[in-house]
Amino acid sequence: MTRIDAKFADLKAAGKKAFVSYVMAGDPDYERSLELVKGLPGAGVDIIELGLPFTDPMADGPTIQLAGQRALDGGMTLEKTLLLAAEFRKDDDSTPIVLMGYYNPIYNRGVEKFLVDAKAAGIDGLIVVDLPPEEDEELCIPAQKAGLNFIRLATPTTDDKRLPTVLQNTSGFVYYVSVTGITGAAEAQAGDVGPEVARIKASTDLPVIVGFGINTPEKAQNIASISDGAVVGSAIVSQMASGKPVSQVLDFVKSLADGAHRG
Repeated sequence: MTRIDAKFADLKAAGKKAFVSYVMAGDPDYERSLELVKGLPGAGVDIIELGLPFTDPMADGPTIQLAGQRALDGGMTLEKTLLLAAEFRKDDDSTPIVLMGYYNPIYNRGVEKFLVDAKAAGIDGLIVVDLPPEEDEELCIPAQKAGLNFIRLATPTTDDKRLPTVLQNTSGFVYYVSVTGITGAAEAQAGDVGPEVARIKASTDLPVIVGFGINTPEKAQNIASISDGAVVGSAIVSQMASGKPVSQVLDFVKSLADGAHRG
């Protein structure tokens, strides 16, 4: 059982929905990024999605694109991202970390070396948005053999014919993208999302977590009420970009977490 599996088992036993936060590793710099990540569990975050900076983030909107660029300009690398995760793990051995990004940096490092290093750093799962199920032998299958969950995205365009392929080797949870398009571009609507979550849950026993377009405690609560939890990314990244102290950003995160937990 991975930390992700254990977390969802604990949440289910407590009758709670999950709150998942996305933050960009190294934004605006390594030190403040580490301070933020270390503070997330205390702010109510159940699972941390740690963004891996990349030069061509095609699934992301301007907010996360700019965060990645700031991180890269500050010298953030895959190596330093794993170091950040390892630093977090010194004080927290229970909160799951999902590394979210694109395949190119992993490919450049070498899949076998990357998986050994990610496991050693305390990474629990991967979301690699530009690797489709047809490429599962490339990373998904080796990752699962290494003890890492491989989390797949389902979207409004994932029809009934495609869904079984998407779910086939997915583990940990299913990430449902609530809107068509890039991150931060539109708002999630519970009325639209609910039937889609129900459709996915009819085909899998995995938790279904909903992300994209959630930026207030009320929206987090609404989305969590019709799913197994909510993901917030761009809204948190925007708070960091505004230059607010990390403590104030964590207060905002807590308000989102409280909303999702009421769902």
